[in-house]
Amino acid sequence: MADKSLETGVVDYDSPIWGHKWGYQDTEFITLPDGATSVTGSRYAISGTEMPGFLPFVEEMLDVKLDLNDVIPEREDKPVTPPNINQPFLDALRGVLNESQISLEDKVRLLHSHGQTTADEVYKVLYDELDRLCDLVVFPESDEDAAALIQLAIAHNVCLVPYGGGTSVSCALQLPASETRMIVVVDMRRMNQILWIDKENYRACVQAGIIGGQLEAELAKEGFTSGHEPDSLELSTLGGWIATNASGMKKNRYGNIEDIVENVTMITPQGVLEQVSTMPRTSIGMRLQDLLFGSEGNLGLITKAVIRIHKLPEVQKFGSLVFSNFQLGTDFLYALTRAGVFPASIRLLDNIQFRFGSALKPRPTKQQAMMSKIEKYFLLNIKGFDPHELVAATIVMEGTAAEVAYQQKMIAKLAKQFKGIAGGEGNGRRGYMLTYAIAYIRDYLAQYHIIGETYETTVPWDRVMPVIEAVDKRARELHEAANLPGKPYVSPRITQLYHTGVCIYFTHGFSTKGVAHPDRVFGEIEHELRRTIIAAGGSISHHHGVGKLRKDFMEDTISPTTAVVLKQVKQAHDPQNIFGIRNNIFAD
Repeated sequence: MADKSLETGVVDYDSPIWGHKWGYQDTEFITLPDGATSVTGSRYAISGTEMPGFLPFVEEMLDVKLDLNDVIPEREDKPVTPPNINQPFLDALRGVLNESQISLEDKVRLLHSHGQTTADEVYKVLYDELDRLCDLVVFPESDEDAAALIQLAIAHNVCLVPYGGGTSVSCALQLPASETRMIVVVDMRRMNQILWIDKENYRACVQAGIIGGQLEAELAKEGFTSGHEPDSLELSTLGGWIATNASGMKKNRYGNIEDIVENVTMITPQGVLEQVSTMPRTSIGMRLQDLLFGSEGNLGLITKAVIRIHKLPEVQKFGSLVFSNFQLGTDFLYALTRAGVFPASIRLLDNIQFRFGSALKPRPTKQQAMMSKIEKYFLLNIKGFDPHELVAATIVMEGTAAEVAYQQKMIAKLAKQFKGIAGGEGNGRRGYMLTYAIAYIRDYLAQYHIIGETYETTVPWDRVMPVIEAVDKRARELHEAANLPGKPYVSPRITQLYHTGVCIYFTHGFSTKGVAHPDRVFGEIEHELRRTIIAAGGSISHHHGVGKLRKDFMEDTISPTTAVVLKQVKQAHDPQNIFGIRNNIFAD
């Protein structure tokens, strides 16, 4: 875990979060008087580190000069429109829930009216204005609360929007501006208990509102793990993972969310959807449960799930490798897959992200500086690696001592075939743990007129390089066409391996100094890059879902008949569109 509190078993998942920004209030990237960057608090390994090379790296990558005195001020008087109250509904609701489960407060409503999509949501709430706010927030504490709420919404024609950790980056939580009914956001996070653990059969029944960090800490007390570890582990919920069909960093060992979950309970306008009994696998005809994965709030409230759990690994080891270029690194991953060797996590970082990691290192001691020079000399002068081409892979191995030893042996053997150089356990650990902390960088750089986002896709093995090259080329063309300052930051990494392909995770950003309506410009470029990914052979998404951000590309994803059938299911199941968040093919 990146969170030190989780490592010690003391969970602080109730710590205040930033709200509209990403993460916790005790953690923030800041600029020191001498221009170095640091991280507040003590939550992460990087916390308290002074990083003199980070902002110079940003300037080099974007080809701009930052004015650290020119900071975009966050809007303090964030506009909150008066709630659209359906009074009969509210009166009836107060007869079912207590006052502590109902909030009309402006701050609470604003917080629950968006996710974490950069241009369309976060940028607007920080510096502009959201198009639509929810009118009420409710906090169910049981399945009975959820069922009663849905029946009241049907009776009074109110729109319900499920809400988990609020980490969506696909505009899935963006409220429809055209919705004229009262919008009630249903915050599920009070339903956060592990209801039972079946230690003999390795499964647990867990309420959907549990935060990932809490789930892992409480399972660890009993000697278990779910194995699901997304970047948003500290903030996202089990229900959100199911609703977006999520993936975690240790997918290779534990599976994606659809592999981890055996049974889902969803309360809907028609009643309860679930399998009567939980089994390892069943052949019962068409499984309606499969529709719940990736349902994105369109069908009902996910209240609990039975998940597979695993004994905590006997051994966990980190490692890293350096390759001379991205193609060789990809070839290594392909060979690793064919050999059937799957460490819990292995990620290939391109040269830009390799240098990005170096930019986040602290001021070196004299000994560290000397060792760094020796390592650099070895790579560049002895091995002949180009500093602007070399790439790195970070590795996490988990299991028994024998399993991990075998993985280490096979990985080292295969790496030699592709001229890979061992980068050390420390670099592997640091690279993996940085994942949690670097999410805060987006909001740090936004104040300096830099906007950025990530997008992921699944591609077949033979389309890896064509997709990467197409995105890089198109991003630069769009940057020039929009007359944007400097140059774009475009950086891919391979994060997941499959028998037939990989997940590619792109980071894209640019300076918006002097640009009018930067959020709109970024949104238009991102939309075009998604089109480029699909045209080059990539998928609409690997694990973030569709939401509203990628709705225009559904015709490239499913057949017209499939869309009709799904819409008919929705119409028959929820004819009043009570769950009217309008994601995916149900978008406006």
